[in-house]
Parts: sequence; C-alpha cells; structure tokens
Amino acid sequence: MKRSRTLVGLTGAALLAAAGSVVAAPPSHSQGRPAPKIVGVQMLSFNDFHGHLEATDNPLSVQLDPDRNAVGGVEYLAATINRLRATAPDGRTVTVAAGDLIGGSTFLSGLFHDEPSVESMNALGLDVSSVGNHEFDEGTTELLRMQNGGCHPVDGCYFPTQPYAGADFQWLAANVQNRNGRGTLLPGTTIKNIRGVRIGFIGMTLEETPTLVNPQGVASVVFLDEADTANREAKKLEKRGVDTIVVLLHEGGQQAGTYNSCDGPSGPIVDIVSRMDPSIDALVTGHTHQPYVCWLPNKAGQPRLVTSAASFGQVVTETTLAVDRRTGDVVQAETTATNHLVTRDQTADPAETAVIAKWKAISDPIAGRVVGTVAQDVTGDASGNRGVETPMGDLIADSILWGTSAPDAGGAQIAFMNIGGVRASFTRDAITNGEAVGEITYAEAYATSPFGNLLVTIDMTGDQIRRVLEQQYDPTRGRQNLALAVSEGFTYTWDATQPQGLRVVPGSMALNGVPIDPAATYRVATLNFLAAGGDAFTVFTEGTNLLGGSEDIANLVAYLQAHPGVTPPADRVSGL
Repeated sequence: MKRSRTLVGLTGAALLAAAGSVVAAPPSHSQGRPAPKIVGVQMLSFNDFHGHLEATDNPLSVQLDPDRNAVGGVEYLAATINRLRATAPDGRTVTVAAGDLIGGSTFLSGLFHDEPSVESMNALGLDVSSVGNHEFDEGTTELLRMQNGGCHPVDGCYFPTQPYAGADFQWLAANVQNRNGRGTLLPGTTIKNIRGVRIGFIGMTLEETPTLVNPQGVASVVFLDEADTANREAKKLEKRGVDTIVVLLHEGGQQAGTYNSCDGPSGPIVDIVSRMDPSIDALVTGHTHQPYVCWLPNKAGQPRLVTSAASFGQVVTETTLAVDRRTGDVVQAETTATNHLVTRDQTADPAETAVIAKWKAISDPIAGRVVGTVAQDVTGDASGNRGVETPMGDLIADSILWGTSAPDAGGAQIAFMNIGGVRASFTRDAITNGEAVGEITYAEAYATSPFGNLLVTIDMTGDQIRRVLEQQYDPTRGRQNLALAVSEGFTYTWDATQPQGLRVVPGSMALNGVPIDPAATYRVATLNFLAAGGDAFTVFTEGTNLLGGSEDIANLVAYLQAHPGVTPPADRVSGL
C-alpha cells in the first residue's frame, strides 16, 4: 500500500513544497532573491561520521537514493564542502556537525581511538559540533582528551614527534552537566561572528546517552532534557544580544521519502521540537542516520527547519539562513535547505588523502595482528540465510554473554545476536595479512562486527523472551524471517508450521536444562541496536534496568584471546 505523505507545520510562508523532493520554506521574493535588508548565511552540516575516512561504504538505500550513487569518503566530503563554500553568499559560511563524529568507527579510525577522525575534521575546517552518545564511548576523560589533545593514557603517542593536538573545532555539551555542580563538561554554547552576522549555537546529545554507553564512563556527569536545556540556553544567548540561534542536537527521527524529503516525519525529534521556544531558529539533528529536510512546529506552532544528513559523510546539508541585518532575527520565509549527496565523481581533497595515508602507514601492520585462532570453520553470516540459526551467530552470542555475565558487567544469563549483524565468518584458510592458517587477525575480527554497537543488559520476563523470539517471523517485514542467535545454555523449539505468534513450542524454552518461567525475570544481553527495537524486534524495548557495556568489537577480540581454537557451537534451537 502506498504510504500517504504527511506534511508537518504548514503555516504561512512555510508551506512545504509538496510536489517536489526538497522540503523547504519557499522564498517570498521574486526569483528567490533576498529582500534588501536580509543577508544570507550558508550553514553546511553533517552528522554521525563515525570515523568513515575511506570511500568504502555502500550507497544509500534504494528508498533514499533510487539511483544508488556511490557516496561517502572524507576526501569527497571535504571536496563537496569546499565546492559548496565557494557559492556562499558574500563568503558567509559556517560548517557544523551534530555529533557521533567519533566512536563506532571503521577500522582505520577506531583502531587509534579516533584520532584520525578528528584530524580529518580539522582538515576540512569544521567549526563546531555537538557531542553525541558515541563521543562518550570511552568515557568523559577520553572525550576531553579528544577535544584538548595529548597522547592516549595507555597506547601513548602513535607519532611520538607529532603528539595528538586535539580538535580545532569545539564540541558543545549543553545538557551534559558535571555531578560536582561545576557547570557542563564542555561548553554548552558558542557564538560565531560570520562576516558581521552573529549566530549562537547550542550543542547537545540525547538525554538517553547513559543507557547507550558504559555507565562507569559517564558516572561523573548527568544528561538533561533536550528541549528544556535548549530553551534555557536560548534565553542566555538572547541576553547576550544574539537573535540567530541554531541547535545542534544528536537526536533525530525518521521519514519515508528520499534523502531530500520529509515524508511522514516521526520519532523523538518531533516531540522535542514541539517543546522548543520560538527564539530557536533551526535545528541540525542526527543519531538516527536518516536524511531529511523538514519543517516541524515549535511550542508556538511555528514551523522550524529541522535537518539531518544521513551518516558516514555520505550527505551534506546546505542551509541558507536568511538573517535580517537590522534585528539579527532569522526570516523563516526566506530560509531554505537542501541535502547534497557526497558523490565520488569529483577530485579527492588532497589534505584528506594525506590524513588517510598517514594513518594507513601504521594501521596496515596492526590489521594483521593475530587476536585468536579457529580450529574449524565457523560460518553463517549475513551474506547467507538470515532466517536461520547459524554457528557464527551463536559464537557472537556466546561472546556477548561472556562479556556481560559478571555481576558488575550486567549479570547476564542469556544473550541474543541478530544474524543480520554478523557480517563475516571465521574460516581457517582465509589469509588476509600473511597470517598462518587458522589464525584470526584483528581486521578479520573487525569485519564480523563493523557497526560499533554496544553491549547492553536488560531485565526481561520469561514471557517477554518468548514474545521476542516470536518476532523472528513477521510477515509484514521486508525479510519475513530474521533469526536471533542464542548463547550457550539457552534452548527452545521452533515450529514453523504454526501461525504467527505461536511458533515457540510451549514449555520448550530452557536455561541450562531448567524450564523458563514465564513470570520470572532474567538478565538478557544483546546489542543496543536490538535493545532499541532494531529489525522490528520491538519486545526488547520492554526490557528494564538497562546497563550499557563495551563496544562489540572490543568484546569480541577479548573473547577470542581468552578462547583460542574456536569451533562451531552446537545448535541451541530445534526446528528453526
């Protein structure tokens, strides 16, 4: 069934361009030219970069980009930004981001605690960014090092004669307050004077960040409500004479159109904007990895521009803020935004090429570091049938249970892993970096778990466990059958001949041979992707007492080092 288009916040001159792909407030003057008293300021923005330096990502989905253009790579991100800057009205331009520049990164950046990612952001001239939840993956102390510079406390300096210098741009964290009462962890706002136009930026991450990272790493801070924080900081900026205010927020939503649309906007951002003060003129958002250009109503019912640029540097948003130079206010009717694909059919930026070459010179040997061994092939990844239990999936589930079973690590009793998230297998004869037969290199381990997911542990009842297993079959989903791998000790029987919702054979679920009690509570470990309802496993979202853990690749490497000679685990599911 064709989904109807939902247009949000249609008032006055901000009527959406429903017939086109760009959702923006149309200009009220002939041929789109600003009125004489209005100046344009170009704001280029992106989000959720996650250290994707190399141009190796797949195209956007066919829904977002039917042409499936080859996009991404920081060399082309910088080239696109430089090309757009050259078109800025009277040279007024600023480049901003909405968090998750680091964390959950690719091998080349994540291997070096994301120093390469920050250097690449410095090279492209990023001016300011909000923090995101992944900025806290290694804790607050490490985030401050990423901002201010200095060698890693354990790994030291990767280039002893060139210590890590820190970020040239400022991370903002308005809603991340120190528990000791000494203000925010990082500045909450900054004011940029862009050729005579003063713009105040408020930077925030989502309030739920503590549930997505290791609690110990953020024990010294508290995360506050996004809308309340933005409204409070906006008033402070106004008292300083700043009337153009932009929020950089690492939280977002979804929409059903292409990368330049706003088709049926939904998600947390809709509610957050609905509680924001009219003094806030625009929002650059992220976290959901979705591209959109929307107008959403604030608490006065006035439409405000809300944008997001997908992820991994594959899209750049170009916003033209129309500022009344007499009052400093943004003229919403003259403000526009467009999402641009970062295509690879352009000359790569040489400064970014140099950054990549610098780090690859020392990453290539590390890629070949042996982290474990495989005694027999362990196969069954996302390239095969995602609707069945596989040995590789169960191995990852076992590693998740191993990393979360200690009482202070979550106390997990059962672990689940989605087969679609297992991106490679372990085979004895795979030689990627000159290693011996049966050896697993770091790069090979990384290939199985490249998404930067976090381990989480939650409370679930026996009945909730049964219901989430039933969601392995969903006739309304693109892939009707999506299996969950399960950890050692948990077993059940699946009867595919039964109707939806009745395929787990009654009484078959057991933990270490003891039947699962539907009313009892169990500690269940999985990835944050699934805990948030990913792949339509929405019952996971009913879990309580969530505790964050380490990143999946770090946990897997530690597991392999502790379990040499891995072999295919025995099946835990009968009939799937």
